[in-house]
Amino acid sequence: MTPRDWRIFVITALFIGFFPWVVQPVKAISHYVDVMVFAGIFTIVCLGISLLMGYAGQISMAQAAFFGIGAYTSGILTARFGLNPWAAMPAGALLAALVAWVVGIPALRLKGHYLAMATLGFGVIVHIVLSEEVAWTGGPSGMVDIPGLQVVGLKLKSELGWYYLVWTVVFLVLLFCFHILHSRVGRALRAIHEEESAAEAMGVPTARYKVQVFVLSAVLASLAGSFYTHYVTCLNPSSFNLMWSIRFILMVMVGGMQSLWGALLGTVLMTFVGNEWLHVFADFEVLVYGAILLLVALFLPKGLVSLVPRRAAARSI
Repeated sequence: MTPRDWRIFVITALFIGFFPWVVQPVKAISHYVDVMVFAGIFTIVCLGISLLMGYAGQISMAQAAFFGIGAYTSGILTARFGLNPWAAMPAGALLAALVAWVVGIPALRLKGHYLAMATLGFGVIVHIVLSEEVAWTGGPSGMVDIPGLQVVGLKLKSELGWYYLVWTVVFLVLLFCFHILHSRVGRALRAIHEEESAAEAMGVPTARYKVQVFVLSAVLASLAGSFYTHYVTCLNPSSFNLMWSIRFILMVMVGGMQSLWGALLGTVLMTFVGNEWLHVFADFEVLVYGAILLLVALFLPKGLVSLVPRRAAARSI
């Protein structure tokens, strides 16, 4: 991380740390803590999307599917088999990694809209399985009575406890992603994004790196899904459909695809917008999100981070 990134990291951490103490005493906005818990969970997904799509240039419409794999794996193992949630979460991540590896090896040979269609098809298949496999997933009715998390033997019951747990994980994931981007892997991902054939000619194992970043993004989505299921303690397949993949991508696009800070900013902003205003247009959800996607693509193709002065942005990832 650059010195500027460290400054942003500290400022963001301080803001996140003090945020609940500012909003909770005010009844009209006290629910913002709950919104920020969801924003943190979604940020974990979107950081993976930033690595995969923003830095490596690989289009994926399947992130909601991996989000669902993590959520349902944790839900099934804990609610039906009594496994400890902290043991179920890595099991979900392992399953997501395995599925991503199996899907990614053939799919990532494709490029552009062909890759998008392949991952979209996979996402649809996962959603159908979650909706139809009644014996395991509960089918369209979903699952209930999923246990919450315990930390040092104490059950997390309050939104405040969840808030600090989720955002601690977000910052750890953020540091990990920055470490990747400043490593040889990060340089390889940028090379693949800029010109894959040239990167191959220079000896970069592009196929291996593409599969690895695809698997990593799936693991992050799965981890977020596990946190989601133990926070809401119930599941429904509608939370893991194609529309959610589009939402995740839109969150990253709003902030800036090629910026981890942009992914965080866009996710928090769009989570608040969706919770506070867009739910009014629930019957026109596809049209509303499509319109936002079009406006961002036309007027802010590099996201909100592009509004930062060029000289400052050049010093940051």
